[in-house]
Amino acid sequence: MTERVYKVIALVGTSEESWEKAAAAAINRASQTLRDIRVARIIEQDIHIEPGMPHTYRVKMEVSFKYEGGD
Repeated sequence: MTERVYKVIALVGTSEESWEKAAAAAINRASQTLRDIRVARIIEQDIHIEPGMPHTYRVKMEVSFKYEGGD
């Protein structure tokens, strides 16, 4: 079996609708520049509140992708 190495980075996605859409936004944007994204792990969820109402859902996540060298 061939050994593999994956790199992990932190991302924060936002949405005015839901945590799920915030996570999807982060993954969709990351997939435009990263290849072989394998796993996303939610680290933290929070909501930015303005005048007593939810304004922005935020999801902090770790995303892993296949490491191909370089930095």
